[in-house]
Amino acid sequence: ETALSLRDVELLRKDDFRNRIESRILELRSASRSSKHGSLLPSSEEFMTYLDGVDDWLFSEECDEASLERMEEEWDKVRSRTDEMCGEYFAATRREVEERDRDMEDEARAAAAAEAAASALSGEENDDDDDEADHDTRRLPAKRRMEMVLKNKNEANELFSDGNYRHAAARYAKALTHCSKFFDLSPDEERRVNETKLSLHLNLALSYIKLEKLDNAYKSCDEALKLDGKSVKALYRRATVRYQKRKFEDAVRDLKEAEALAPEDKAVRKLRVLVDKQMAKQKKKEKAMAKKMFG
Repeated sequence: ETALSLRDVELLRKDDFRNRIESRILELRSASRSSKHGSLLPSSEEFMTYLDGVDDWLFSEECDEASLERMEEEWDKVRSRTDEMCGEYFAATRREVEERDRDMEDEARAAAAAEAAASALSGEENDDDDDEADHDTRRLPAKRRMEMVLKNKNEANELFSDGNYRHAAARYAKALTHCSKFFDLSPDEERRVNETKLSLHLNLALSYIKLEKLDNAYKSCDEALKLDGKSVKALYRRATVRYQKRKFEDAVRDLKEAEALAPEDKAVRKLRVLVDKQMAKQKKKEKAMAKKMFG
């Protein structure tokens, strides 16, 4: 049992290094197409060839059979090489994160000071203070509770737009906590609450994907599909999670369902191409291994 436990730990660490390599390559590919710092990346054929080579290795038999030590060595090599090739890009993104964190700290201090001053002047508790949403047992009117939900959602959207996915996820989660506190809703009110919850779960799933918290993202997608089993976005995002977890057959099932609902959706079609490509590689590798074993 101890040996099995150690083996499990080793496999988890190996997967962690593999995910780091894949995330680094995905980040650089995405940044080259859409990031505001994308112009700082190399535009040479050598750079793209390097990224393609790492991708090919990640889905190779050699990678699957690599030891933990080998996987760690590969991560160190990829990190060192990409730092060397993309130094200006990484420096710019680090500066942006540092500046954003400083701005958020300044805003938080200013908001806390203003709130304290307002409370001192009024001598009353501020009803807008929803930082303790989990402990808020007030039976507020639906309109007031929805205002608190949307306040957190809008703040989360701004944080997400700024690339602050961790704080965005926390705000989306807080909005969902408020959603659980509605009571005695009319059919129209319940429909609106469910539509809002669906949007929040979808946004939370995307935040978790950005944070590489794939299990959390998967749960959020499932919650979204409980609310709307035909949500193309939820199916697409769950397929994205399954693709990143290398559960290609499960990803295909979600994508087939999404394709039936939205045949012209470009994102769904693009992901299907990627999944099919990896499944073909996997089958080719399995065929080669079977041939090696049985002749």
